[in-house]
Amino acid sequence: MSFRHRIAPRFAFAVLAAFALPALAADPFPVRPIRIVVGFGPGGLGDTVTRALAQKMSESMGQSVVVENAPGAGGITAAQAVARAAPDGYTLGLSSGQNAFSPYLFKSLPYDPVDSFSMISTVGTFAFVLVADKESPLKTVADVLAAGRRDPEHFNIGTISAGSAQNLSAQLFVSMAKLTVPVVPFKTTGDLIGALRGKQIEAAFETSTGVLGQIKGGGLKAIAVTSPKRLSYLPDVPTVAESGVADLKTYASDSWNGIVAPAGVPREIVVKLNQEIARALGQPAMQANLRNLGIEPKAGSPEDLKALYRADQAKWAPVIERAGIPKQ
Repeated sequence: MSFRHRIAPRFAFAVLAAFALPALAADPFPVRPIRIVVGFGPGGLGDTVTRALAQKMSESMGQSVVVENAPGAGGITAAQAVARAAPDGYTLGLSSGQNAFSPYLFKSLPYDPVDSFSMISTVGTFAFVLVADKESPLKTVADVLAAGRRDPEHFNIGTISAGSAQNLSAQLFVSMAKLTVPVVPFKTTGDLIGALRGKQIEAAFETSTGVLGQIKGGGLKAIAVTSPKRLSYLPDVPTVAESGVADLKTYASDSWNGIVAPAGVPREIVVKLNQEIARALGQPAMQANLRNLGIEPKAGSPEDLKALYRADQAKWAPVIERAGIPKQ
């Protein structure tokens, strides 16, 4: 056999093998643990929700999904870690309305809040509650407005930190109702509740999760919820819009959680992750768990999540400007 005849079959086999290698190397996603970076400390609402989701995703995908806490700088630390990670689907991040309107709260960001990320899925929505101390004479939104107008210098509405979703919900309430009362920020929910119980403030806006235990235990009274509709776990508490106050008939404020990844993640991996999140959120036990935390489960498309970002930016930018919240 000639040299040419001997080499030809080997060359043909090498060519076929070269074309086969990508198929053999393309292992199904995921083949190693996935991490979800959370911009809050352990034990908080965002952390608790993410850990519940991670557990269900781990069970479904057969790979560990671990939660990594990276609190600090108003969520910038965590978001930056995600934005700079490899776009392979193995680094995800918990996102919220805070991430959407962060450009209006900070002088500069080391990433673009939308374009630096691949949107994966919404996770759930949560509302805020207007509360007062159990001994307060305030029972309705109209009572709050009357008291605030009667003595605006000494009527204080509390929230946690300036620029938080709770804080902006209070600022929107005050603006729409044409009140001139102070909105006082506190560091933590514990500080806020202590100020209410100690009569340092007259009313407060906080997540339903943060005050649900106090409401059910009788320490605080729920005056109204900020959501467009009543909450399933507080069915007797009216919405702010139901208060009968003309200036507040269109008032609505809630927030959301979602999952993002670095920009550039392949579409097939985005679809896979979106499907896994939807599968996890569709489980009755998971839904009951989230509702007990004050979260309404809500899976959605990547496009749904991007639309939430854009809507929150349009809604809250003017509220932040009117409130005069200085950029950090």
